[in-house]
Amino acid sequence: MTRGGRTNEQDEPERRCIVTGEVQPKGGLIRFVVGPEGQAVPDILGRLPGRGMYVAADRAVLAQAGKGAFARSAKAPVAVPDGLVDEVERQLARRVIDLVSMARKAGGAVCGFEKVKDWLAAGRAKVLLQASDGSERGKSKLWTPQGGRFFGCLTSDELGLAFGRESVIHAALAAGGLTERVIEDAARLAGIRTEIGGAAAGKGKTTT
Repeated sequence: MTRGGRTNEQDEPERRCIVTGEVQPKGGLIRFVVGPEGQAVPDILGRLPGRGMYVAADRAVLAQAGKGAFARSAKAPVAVPDGLVDEVERQLARRVIDLVSMARKAGGAVCGFEKVKDWLAAGRAKVLLQASDGSERGKSKLWTPQGGRFFGCLTSDELGLAFGRESVIHAALAAGGLTERVIEDAARLAGIRTEIGGAAAGKGKTTT
């Protein structure tokens, strides 16, 4: 298991973290480029032009990157904006919310305890999402899908945004391309939200 809760996959391109020196699948890293004003710019979607610099999706490692790793990698001075780690977290959270919303609109996601329970019982769910600030007693009554994943890296308000509601505690995603993208980005977000990273990466949940 790599940082950010990802499992190494042989077919996925790998990159080296500029802080730890660890080589891991590119999807578990945060890509940065040097912006036009010489500043470090997070490239969450991996589409910005320029030479990429990769950092493990881990809050402490990202914070350390701002202490000279960007400049060493770029072999030139690189300005590190204040709050860069928080900005990476914000962009990743927005990305996960948007992907879950897209999955919902495509019929590949549901929310609410009973609907999620029905999907889990029927074997339709691939991913269980539960709000980090939800009741532990209520969340314990649901389980990680067999062969699937659990994430608890979004708040109830954030999950609510994905479903067009004020707040959501329980949600499930069916298998599909959008779900695979949610898994990748939610794993990265879990690595950055260290205070809930253990649960968000799927630890402490029973698979039945």
